[in-house]
Amino acid sequence: MYAARMSRRVNAPRSAVYRALVDADAIARWRVPAGMRGRVHEFDAREGGRFRVSLTYDAPTGTGKSAAHTDTYHGRFAELVPDERVVEVFEFETGDPALRGTMTMTTTLTDADGGTEVLMVHEGIPDAVPAADNETGTRMALENLARLVEPDDHPG
Repeated sequence: MYAARMSRRVNAPRSAVYRALVDADAIARWRVPAGMRGRVHEFDAREGGRFRVSLTYDAPTGTGKSAAHTDTYHGRFAELVPDERVVEVFEFETGDPALRGTMTMTTTLTDADGGTEVLMVHEGIPDAVPAADNETGTRMALENLARLVEPDDHPG
């Protein structure tokens, strides 16, 4: 198991970014890497609340962790601090022992030059998930998040 961290400055207030972290419709839009589509099956954004999400590859060659072309994960919100931090504990739904295990993702929001610094720390990633794939997926998610919350008139 390994950990990864990635950050990005977003030209939006912390409150707007936080709302996107705890809204099922927003999650279905920003947490999905390019070449995939998302479906939120369950989402109860409160401490102890549960969630379940599937990401399905558009291309038939995409290999999923849970099914032929799909990655499904479920978990719970361990901590929610409005406009500051979201801690999610989750795991893939898989029969593959190499992909099993509980992961924790902590997203921290801090003020940064009139916007928000978004730091994602992902711990407990199974070794079977290539680090480069995790990094690419997280980078895409942060870019999608920025596009979702930044004002349309921002030159970004």
